[in-house]
Amino acid sequence: MSTEISILIVEDDLFLRQAFRMMLEDAGYFVREAGSGAETFLAIAEAKPHIILLDLGLPDRSGLDVAREVKANPATAGIVIIALTGSVGAAEKRACLDAGCKAYFAKPISPKELLRKLPELLA
Repeated sequence: MSTEISILIVEDDLFLRQAFRMMLEDAGYFVREAGSGAETFLAIAEAKPHIILLDLGLPDRSGLDVAREVKANPATAGIVIIALTGSVGAAEKRACLDAGCKAYFAKPISPKELLRKLPELLA
């Protein structure tokens, strides 16, 4: 994968965020990080990511609200959003898809599974 593909990791757990970053950079992606909803929009403005890995349990606002706001803005609506959550179930998955997320993964997610899915989610 080329460094031309940029990914924004939005995760309030610093250890998990850094683990995702190392894994994705090792796979050749350009990676930015944000630890809150507010930081997400600053990072989007600076980096224009292709993909957002979005934790739904952020400290300052719901990840679903972040996803809805990204998708409602014509300048950012094309960003692929992948929801990451500790909650599992059909209702949670439906809420993610309704908010504009292209995919939904329950944590802990297998790094190999995530890396395998990324190219098809960009297609």
